[in-house]
Amino acid sequence: MLEKIDVNKTILKEEYRKLKREMETQISMLQREAKEKKIPIIIVFEGFGMAGKGYLINQLIHPLDARGFTVYATEKETNEEKKYPFLWRFWTKTPEKGRITIFDTSWYKKVLKNSRKKEVTQKRMKESFQEIKNFEKQLVDDGTVIIKLFLYISKEEQKKRMKHLLSSKDTAWKVSKEDERCQKHYIQYVMDIDQMIEHTNSEKAPWTIIEAEHRDFATIKVLSTVMKAMQNACYHKGQKDEEEKEQIENNHRENIVSNSEKKIQTSFLQQLDLTLKLTDKEYKKRLKAVQNRLKELHNAIYKERIPVILALEGWDAAGKGGVIQRLTEPLDPRGYQVIPISAPNDTERKHHYLWRFWSTLPKKGHISIYDRTWYGRVLVERVEHLCTEQEWKRAYQELNEMEEHVIHEGIVLLKFWLHIDKNEQEKRFMARMNDPKKQWKITEEDWRNREKWEQYEEAINDMILYTSTTLAPWHMIEANDKQYARIKIMETVADTLEREIKKRKNEK
Repeated sequence: MLEKIDVNKTILKEEYRKLKREMETQISMLQREAKEKKIPIIIVFEGFGMAGKGYLINQLIHPLDARGFTVYATEKETNEEKKYPFLWRFWTKTPEKGRITIFDTSWYKKVLKNSRKKEVTQKRMKESFQEIKNFEKQLVDDGTVIIKLFLYISKEEQKKRMKHLLSSKDTAWKVSKEDERCQKHYIQYVMDIDQMIEHTNSEKAPWTIIEAEHRDFATIKVLSTVMKAMQNACYHKGQKDEEEKEQIENNHRENIVSNSEKKIQTSFLQQLDLTLKLTDKEYKKRLKAVQNRLKELHNAIYKERIPVILALEGWDAAGKGGVIQRLTEPLDPRGYQVIPISAPNDTERKHHYLWRFWSTLPKKGHISIYDRTWYGRVLVERVEHLCTEQEWKRAYQELNEMEEHVIHEGIVLLKFWLHIDKNEQEKRFMARMNDPKKQWKITEEDWRNREKWEQYEEAINDMILYTSTTLAPWHMIEANDKQYARIKIMETVADTLEREIKKRKNEK
């Protein structure tokens, strides 16, 4: 595809100056409008070495208010970034609503690099392309504008620019070994880029090829592409806001579900035997044994550099805090973090709802324990009408895609739902209210949520149905007896870690 592009396109100097002035004025105004309408914008610059990314980025940011954008040069991973899943460093750099983020090289660097590695299978390449498409789709569906620019120059032009840079000690450092390999294997690079564009071009995040041999022409095409994308986003934002407002209002009208409809709904919760329990003697014996195992396993996962996520969800007063306390007692505090999830703060609300979870993923060898999770989107946000029906229905796939990516990147993910019945919850609520040391645990919101038990039960069943996958199944925990629930979770964690450590040792 690339070899068919005419790289010799030029523009007259007078026309260039005129168009540049007009477009810069428009882009400056559109930046302010995008800020007012809270539209996040991502601009990706990819291209051949020496195609002029730095120059064109400077031309683009010239008319912009410097307080409203950030430029990231992400070609090389830092040692810290290598400890996290591949997309972590890009998710954490996605812009707040109303801001612009410019990437000088991006998530595409990895797939281009991997395409030349013999040990990377075609299956893994396809998975990487799909993960990138999922990433971009999730952002676009949430309102982010993604503008992807690929700067193309011919082999002869690249050779000429490389020779010019190498002729001076002051500029020779700009030519990397990767640039030299590209020049030597130019045709293979073109084929790899064609494959990348073919697999990742989409209606919501299309590629624009920039013929970059002549700087003036390239500048105008970059400015024009960005300007049109911003105009389109600003035009459609108001219309979309009205549609979402109407949908949220419709959601507030309670949906009455008939008894006959309730009978045919899929229910996972009713199948659980909540009479299961442990005697105090058996609990103490198994607790000591499993905590000793977890202590050794924590050292082993650190040594093997295995990251772990333990995701705990459940009814209010289901016992998540008690589980976490027993889980962490034998662990080295330097190797885990407990992440309590509540309503998003002002900064978190300015980002995609998954942003705050990507920011807290564990690095290699560490454990992240979540007290409530990203599933709030399809539970409390669904039931309390804090997002639109379209948003929470879309979230099932988004959550599955997120989990699939982190598992492919080596994270061990365990998801637990702690289930208690309504009577047990009331008993625990009353016990908290009558105990001065525990009164802080019970709030008016807990009682309000209890009034919507059936709505939450429906949301939980849907969550399990749509997000219990082969890679990341839900572990259902019978939690009317706290001791039984704690042991079941801790032994599940220990068994899973033992299998994973053994598996990875065998793969070496």
